[in-house]
Amino acid sequence: MIITENELFDTIHAWGNGIINISNAYEEKGIQQAISVANSMLDDIYGFEFGPILFKPTLSGGSQTFRQTKAGALSYFVGHDANFPNDAGFAIKNWCEVKYETSAIILENNIAMWMGWKFFTNKDGDQIKVDKSIGFKKTSHNALKIILHHSSLPYQP
Repeated sequence: MIITENELFDTIHAWGNGIINISNAYEEKGIQQAISVANSMLDDIYGFEFGPILFKPTLSGGSQTFRQTKAGALSYFVGHDANFPNDAGFAIKNWCEVKYETSAIILENNIAMWMGWKFFTNKDGDQIKVDKSIGFKKTSHNALKIILHHSSLPYQP
């Protein structure tokens, strides 16, 4: 069950497509459809079946900086959860393109690590650059899942 570079990049690309799909669902059919699409993405790409996920979203802070549960990740992506009142829904910001640039990868049997930048472009053409570190683990069914997701805005001296 060795992870290949192609599997790693396919999963990174699928994650970006998932963000765009959530954004489109929200724009076209509202929050309930966005929640449904986000739930599917989390099931498909994140490894909650392994246990807690190490998830530090870009725009989180205080006692809710780190999210280990699906509910915490879902709220970050779509908001609308009273348990996470500061979440505005990162994935419902009219994103139309997600690109990435790799700094480095580590492939080690059924665990892989990726570090680099993600560039999110919205429908107005505005772009945001985010620093990312993502850890992956392969399931017994050969699916590659995210088990670590750390994200932050680039340092501005």
